[in-house]
Amino acid sequence: MNLKSYMVLYMLAQVCAAGGAETKAVSEGREWRLSPECRIDGNVLTVTVPKNKAGGMHAARTAVDLEPFENKGFEATVRVRGKGVSVPPQPYNGVKVMFHYLDKLEGSDQWPGAIMPTGDFDWRIASVGREKFVGAKDNKAELVLGLQDSSGTVSFDLSTLKISAPRPHWPVTNLDHVAVYTSDVAARPRMRGVMSPARNMGEDDFKTLKEWGATLLRYQMMRNWHGVNTNRDLDEFDRWLDGKLDNFDKVVLPLAAKCGIRVMLDFHVPPGGRDLSGDMNMFYEEKYANHFVDTWRRIARRFKGRDGLYGYDLINEPMQSRATSPELDYWSLQRRAAEAVREEDPFTPIVIESNGWDGPSTFRYLSPLALTNVIYQVHMYAPMEFTHQRVLNTRKWTVGYPNAEKGWNGAYLRDVMKPVREFQQKHNARIYVGEFSAVVWAPGAEKYLEDCIAIFEEYGWDWSYHAFREWNGWSAEHEGPDAEHLIPSADNPRKRVLLKGINGEAVPRKAM
Repeated sequence: MNLKSYMVLYMLAQVCAAGGAETKAVSEGREWRLSPECRIDGNVLTVTVPKNKAGGMHAARTAVDLEPFENKGFEATVRVRGKGVSVPPQPYNGVKVMFHYLDKLEGSDQWPGAIMPTGDFDWRIASVGREKFVGAKDNKAELVLGLQDSSGTVSFDLSTLKISAPRPHWPVTNLDHVAVYTSDVAARPRMRGVMSPARNMGEDDFKTLKEWGATLLRYQMMRNWHGVNTNRDLDEFDRWLDGKLDNFDKVVLPLAAKCGIRVMLDFHVPPGGRDLSGDMNMFYEEKYANHFVDTWRRIARRFKGRDGLYGYDLINEPMQSRATSPELDYWSLQRRAAEAVREEDPFTPIVIESNGWDGPSTFRYLSPLALTNVIYQVHMYAPMEFTHQRVLNTRKWTVGYPNAEKGWNGAYLRDVMKPVREFQQKHNARIYVGEFSAVVWAPGAEKYLEDCIAIFEEYGWDWSYHAFREWNGWSAEHEGPDAEHLIPSADNPRKRVLLKGINGEAVPRKAM
């Protein structure tokens, strides 16, 4: 069965589950297809589902043209009110404010949706969209408003429905700022290396890195990476973090110093964790935001002036998709943490990351910090259809690099990284590529790494490969056709490219 046939049957099944045929209505110039539980009175859409009919989708749907937002991103907002909304079996169901479209590049289904409360709640703005949006196949998309696998009543004020380019939910400031670096930071030689495993490291790890010629290690303090709403017990979180900091202090820094390696201290998971959408809860809950700032103040107090520190990486891959209170947004919270660090440590570089999981495109709206010795980090995994094949999706696709059909080559990678390059040139900023990789079994992974490194070298960026002795699927010391058949590998094309790059032998060039 092809994808289109499957989707037709799926939508029919949803209608049947809702208990009848659809009707149509027009409001605010839009035509809506309504399941039987929906009605539109003027500009208000109301969906009422009794308890005995809670299963399935009960919704209104309207076609949306997303073509104007290709390669830009989009956002839809609408006012919503709920009464007696039951808790659904899955947390991503319940009140639906959701888009459906097929991704233009790979044809996979995309269902971005808002995270909404249950029970009773008064009128509030729901927001949904994508900051990274390549485009919809055949320019077709659908907006879905209603209830799924849930009972109760939900109302939508259609007069407030707006679809536009994403609006910044954070300050846009310091646009003419030119970055300032102290002489020692400005004079640092190019640094190249790897990202650490999540476990504690030992002498054998550093012996290998020294043999490789690495001069930089991004030390990740990480746990519960795939968890939802984890790390909410702050006392327990601090006990875990103190253990990681003790290891960093007593083991990692001394071993790294012996090997001539500088170390980035990477705060990889936030207090309060992430919600179901991937947003960091500390961007919406003051308790966790304040703890984040206080944590960086005490880290800076402890490690001020320590030799071998590359910098303080404030938070890994921040994500904020909706509006929040002043001073809690992803940029302001990093600024507050940076200011707290500077109160304790005037000189150690501070490393900040951009919103949207720190992808290159998000540098278009990143504002620089007006502080000394700030380094800007980016993560490079584009195109993810190649770098993450058979990692993020259960579909068993295989796609190679370079790829003439998809237009993937060095010029494509250069275009992806263009916003970062423009930010660097405009603000005289130091750029650090904290993560880049391609999964072990991706055909042409070594060519992808070679083109990435060539561009990093041309632009003068420091970089660290993801990752060293973490998950074997990213390992330069393994090879194999899939995750179930990986074997240790002392020599392979990816490792040769990586070691050549680490040792500064990759020739800066216009990668093709």
